[in-house]
Amino acid sequence: VSFQDAIRMLNTLQTNANYLEQVKRERGDPQVQLEAMKGFLERSGLKVEDLDQLNIIHVTGTKGKGSTCAFTERILRNYGLKTGFYSSPHLVQVRERIRINGQPISKELFSKYFWQVYNRLEETKDPGHTSMPAYFRFLTIMAFHVFLQEKVDLAVVEVGIGGAYDCTNIIRKPIVCGVSSLGIDHTSILGDTIEKIAWQKGGIFKPGVPAFTVLQPERPLEVLRERAKQSPCPLYLCPDLDAFEEVAKALQLGLAGEHQRSNATLALQLSRAWLQQQGYQGTEELKDLQPGAELLRKRSVPLAPVFRPSGSMVQGLQDTEWLGRTQVLQHGAVTWYIDGAHTTSSVQACVRWFRQAALNKEKPVDGSEVRVLLFNATGDRDAAALLKLLLPCQFDYAVFCPNFTEVSAVGNADQQNFNVTLENVLTRCLENQKQWNGLMEEKVGQDPWLSHPMQVEGVGRLLKPDPLRSPLLFVPTAERPLNSNSLVFPCISHALQWITQGRDPHFQAPATKGLHLHPVAGSGAVLLQEAAAIRVLVTGSLHLVGGVLKLLDQSLSQ
Repeated sequence: VSFQDAIRMLNTLQTNANYLEQVKRERGDPQVQLEAMKGFLERSGLKVEDLDQLNIIHVTGTKGKGSTCAFTERILRNYGLKTGFYSSPHLVQVRERIRINGQPISKELFSKYFWQVYNRLEETKDPGHTSMPAYFRFLTIMAFHVFLQEKVDLAVVEVGIGGAYDCTNIIRKPIVCGVSSLGIDHTSILGDTIEKIAWQKGGIFKPGVPAFTVLQPERPLEVLRERAKQSPCPLYLCPDLDAFEEVAKALQLGLAGEHQRSNATLALQLSRAWLQQQGYQGTEELKDLQPGAELLRKRSVPLAPVFRPSGSMVQGLQDTEWLGRTQVLQHGAVTWYIDGAHTTSSVQACVRWFRQAALNKEKPVDGSEVRVLLFNATGDRDAAALLKLLLPCQFDYAVFCPNFTEVSAVGNADQQNFNVTLENVLTRCLENQKQWNGLMEEKVGQDPWLSHPMQVEGVGRLLKPDPLRSPLLFVPTAERPLNSNSLVFPCISHALQWITQGRDPHFQAPATKGLHLHPVAGSGAVLLQEAAAIRVLVTGSLHLVGGVLKLLDQSLSQ
């Protein structure tokens, strides 16, 4: 049975939206959820105790948890350890979620373990219960099978959503736990305040297992401290990376952006704690240089000690790669700035990174540079709040599209999502565009130097989308200032086709017949064709980022 058959069958357990509904239904009693997950695990042939052998590092947080895991995995791999790494979501292929020694498992291995787990669950189904776990639960169980049978030395496990109710939380005895930066996300499941979210995240703490977190606002930090006390487990606050750089030379990070520094300091503490807990030889060189607790007597959570990072740690931080996070691709005249930020604080960090990376670059000699935003936001995320944060980047064009690579997702099983219809996602794109146009009009109103827009027939009406005929569904006024121009396309491929105008040597645009382009797209096309530099920021959704990477880097689909 082929790998594609495995993916198609996996997709019948779909997906995030369904899973979130399931979680919402069961969240009254987290035990119900964890018991259900244990039941699935046992039916697949594993006991919860078996997971103790995996020497797990369990990491949660609102943002930066994936990057923290990537730094941690890379550091420990440098010690010659065989690493497992479970993360979500995937960007291009589902195999990316389950990695061994930093590489997604092969199609052959994926197929082998998928059918092994699927068939066991099929053979043991009970008429009284759900026969198959949802998509994310299934992959979590499958990852545990892979790591155990492939005999990894350790597994870095990223929480899916939250912590307390997350299906990864059937882990009983991790070696160490980490909590990255907290913020507001998945409010319909985790609660609408940062304290409620902190309570959920602290749910991964286990009795006697050391936990580390980064600097958090006072109230959520207090909640984490309470959770640690209830567990009970020791909780430490990571010092800034600056403290490590005072005892070692400046640390180079493989992931760009100031916000990665707190992820790196958390990774250093998690790696060191894991090595020490496992009695790993060579940890004497990682001795405390400053006793942490004394430095933060006034704080409720003691500061973790500063130590001199080993050569393996320094090299690991530098060599870390994590697709779709503060990633720059230089493709001829087009420079892509790709970041899957999707919360207010991560978009703020993304804007700081983009402005530093893109706007500080030398302007082209003739000054003709076009800046384009490619954006989508999904789920219960506040698109208006995210878009408002992107205004300082001074985009000439804002382009909106769903997370589909092509109008028809057939033949592209990795990118399939059975929980959304084209009409729903296009309506969402039109709403996002409307929010952007409103923000631009406010900006025009505040700036006497910009001409006031003239209302032109057709503006403000949602045009019924006909994705197969025309990629442009809604257009701004012809007289609007250049930087309020916004366009909606029915898929990523059409959006990239317009943005690149054939000038990205890595992007082969499919032949599209009968595109009825609006004048805005036409005048924009001329500017894009003639500009010395095109700078594109892709953000708002990791799924959008995945689709863009799939089209821009063919090797990721191999």
